[in-house]
Amino acid sequence: MLYNIAVWLLVVAFAGAGLFNAVGTRGAQDDFARWGYPRWWCRVTGGLEIGAAALIAFPAVRTIGMTLGAAIVAVAFVTILRRREFSHTAPLSIFAALLVLAVTTS
Repeated sequence: MLYNIAVWLLVVAFAGAGLFNAVGTRGAQDDFARWGYPRWWCRVTGGLEIGAAALIAFPAVRTIGMTLGAAIVAVAFVTILRRREFSHTAPLSIFAALLVLAVTTS
């Protein structure tokens, strides 16, 4: 049961983050530019996050989705640590904890 909760929280979390980034608000674009990425990179990230959510939702490809999600979170951690924007570690830690929970309780 804990596995299912973690999986569906991951789906919702990645889908929500993906939609936010895919919309490409001025704030999101400014963040990506400040971190050294092109302003439009938020849309690419959003697409990858939505893709991860979709893959995690289906058991046949869940492992691929979790791997993609872990890669997204890892790159985000490296980015915010390099730029010393530690306020972003809390949300990323939640994504990481959900990924670990889903993998360890399967």
